[in-house]
Amino acid sequence: MPSGPTFVLRHVALVSRNLAHLLPFYRDTLGLVARQPDARTLTLRFSPESPAVITFTEDPAALDPAERVAGLFHIALLVPGRPALAAVLARLIERRQPIEGLSDHGVSEAIYLADPDGNGLEIFRDRPRADWPMDGEHVAMVTRALDHQVLLRERPVPPPAAPLVHAALGHVHLQVSSLAAAQKFYTGDLGLDVRQLSYPGAVFLAADGYHHHIALNTWGNPSRRPAGPLTGLTGFTAATTRVKTARTLADPDGLAVTLEPLA
Repeated sequence: MPSGPTFVLRHVALVSRNLAHLLPFYRDTLGLVARQPDARTLTLRFSPESPAVITFTEDPAALDPAERVAGLFHIALLVPGRPALAAVLARLIERRQPIEGLSDHGVSEAIYLADPDGNGLEIFRDRPRADWPMDGEHVAMVTRALDHQVLLRERPVPPPAAPLVHAALGHVHLQVSSLAAAQKFYTGDLGLDVRQLSYPGAVFLAADGYHHHIALNTWGNPSRRPAGPLTGLTGFTAATTRVKTARTLADPDGLAVTLEPLA
């Protein structure tokens, strides 16, 4: 195991047809720091001092795919512990935000929701690595119901004004048109290791023994992205020890994957 991380997710980029309807969700409901450096750009940060972790670019001409296409399944934001996760859940309930799921994955506990554009979001906390279920050298993630009432007992009092202030970009889960081609790209060009293969139609990949930095699935048989501007994910940025200078690659479904040196 390396002494420090060799791979860190930094940023995701998306396109929206309307930034105005996204702003209340990310700023008021989630409590992220939202800035608009120009009329067509919305950046989101965990704190005023931290770098942008999500950037939306407005393109009124972008098309919402009429059918399931390769792209984003969800962006996952990692909070530092169970009280922080409970604080997020309490805030969502207080603001009457629809929640799509609450799951215990063995390695983590997670809240699932979607933004006004339909982009999937996961907010989760990790269990200690010593407690992760394992199957040999692979993790053995599961999907069980998470008891929200038990979780809410751990919410801090008084509630934090910004429960995501110490969050990080935990992983990106993608829908892909070919699991084999995507796995080859993310293990070969990015150097990630396969961490779990037991979910039908999915593979989970990571560096440094983590449960997953990138997840891939073909659930719903997504097709390749058509040409032309589309709403949703356009790419993401990761820092890695594998590169000395920044470079941008295209994954098999055309997402831009930017690799930066990890200082």
